[in-house]
Amino acid sequence: MTAKRTYEQLIKLKSFDDRFNYLKLDGSVGQSTFGFDRYLNQAFYSSSEWKSLRNHIIIRDEGNDLALDGYPLDRIYIHHMNPITQEDILNRTDLLLDPNYLICVSFETHNAIHYGDSTFPDSKKILVRQPNDTCPWKH
Repeated sequence: MTAKRTYEQLIKLKSFDDRFNYLKLDGSVGQSTFGFDRYLNQAFYSSSEWKSLRNHIIIRDEGNDLALDGYPLDRIYIHHMNPITQEDILNRTDLLLDPNYLICVSFETHNAIHYGDSTFPDSKKILVRQPNDTCPWKH
């Protein structure tokens, strides 16, 4: 078994590329995670417990992709740094709700972590901050 990826370790990495490489999974498109039991993760992601934690992660990461200053996000996804399973949801394991296993990412970064290759990320991208972009309650 590989070591768990943690936020504590991730933030020690200074570049976007290093953080991306720490998280990437080299998965393949079409690899099933929940299959016919998708209702499990949909119920979890609709819970007030998850929504509250999600807001906490957005504030902690200041709405930045991979929690890296200078990479603000328009649409924020919260990524489980260690893939979760049906058993994690059913048994409420620490991988599910521990902030040390969660990070803000963009849709593109999320997909590249799971299915990408070495051509991603574009480390030259620079986004402009907008008023209230790190305040989830003001959207």
